[in-house]
Amino acid sequence: MKPKLDDVAKLANVSKTTVSRVLNKRGYLSQETIDKVYDAMEKLNYQPNTVARQLYNKKTQIIGLIFPTVTNPFFGELVEELEKKLYLQGYKVIIGNSMNDPEKETNYLNQLLSNQVDGLIVGTHNRNIQQYKNDNLPIVAIDQIMNEDIPIIESDNYLGGQIATQRLIDKGARKIIHIAGPDYLNTPAQRRRNAYEDTMEKYNLEPICYTVDFNIPYKDKIQIFNRMFEEQPDIEAIFSSNDLDAAIIMKLAKNFNKKIPEDILLIGYDGTQLMRTIFPELTTIIQPINQISSKAIEVLNDRLESKETLKEYILPVTLWEGSTS
Repeated sequence: MKPKLDDVAKLANVSKTTVSRVLNKRGYLSQETIDKVYDAMEKLNYQPNTVARQLYNKKTQIIGLIFPTVTNPFFGELVEELEKKLYLQGYKVIIGNSMNDPEKETNYLNQLLSNQVDGLIVGTHNRNIQQYKNDNLPIVAIDQIMNEDIPIIESDNYLGGQIATQRLIDKGARKIIHIAGPDYLNTPAQRRRNAYEDTMEKYNLEPICYTVDFNIPYKDKIQIFNRMFEEQPDIEAIFSSNDLDAAIIMKLAKNFNKKIPEDILLIGYDGTQLMRTIFPELTTIIQPINQISSKAIEVLNDRLESKETLKEYILPVTLWEGSTS
């Protein structure tokens, strides 16, 4: 017969309440009492009722992760790091790919809330969803502005944009085009564009931006980049706000008899391990995925313990010096 809490209490010569307090680490208990309870559990091969303990603690040890898509190398590597680190801390993880669809994201949120997750780490753009205004649910955002109460973990987007643009100018480029994200999204990543424009104006150069939503179909991106090459035949350099777009541009340049870096200098952004392995020649700004994931979990744990947190945590970027610029 499976041993019960009563059996542990009887063998340890303590009350059921004391056994519960040992299991849930609540209240002051002498080391002698703790040892007696664990000895009894070992002798009886007693396995605590995890569900009951979770109900008692009002915790499920489940964290929800909601990101646009894990097929994007940056989000894929970030989610992998978050899942590994949360697992080592005893958490289970539920992952939702929102694809930037507010309805899909709302459905994921409702499912996560019905599973009584302890907290959320999100990297999506849909900030006006009602569920994110839940005061009782600890939430941390990565590179997204959700609302005034949700802390943001991000890399130094402005410095990254500054480093990229300055490098292209230092290499002699004057007509530099920036591939930016959508204007309507109020995200920390927009600071890359701000830095590009500020740096260009500092040198009395004209900023030229082409807006590309990373979530649009591949064929639509091709159309935008083809138009860019047609409209800007004397282009000297391109600063792309992500590495995937930079890789597409590298391929398309050949169709316009442009060589990289001989005719056009190119620099990307994100610097994931995957892209640095596949395209080591691509100069790019590296976002510190390991540090971002660690800081996000650290801040989430602080929120779970009702500790004060900052509004924003900005982490350093570095330059990967490839041969494209």
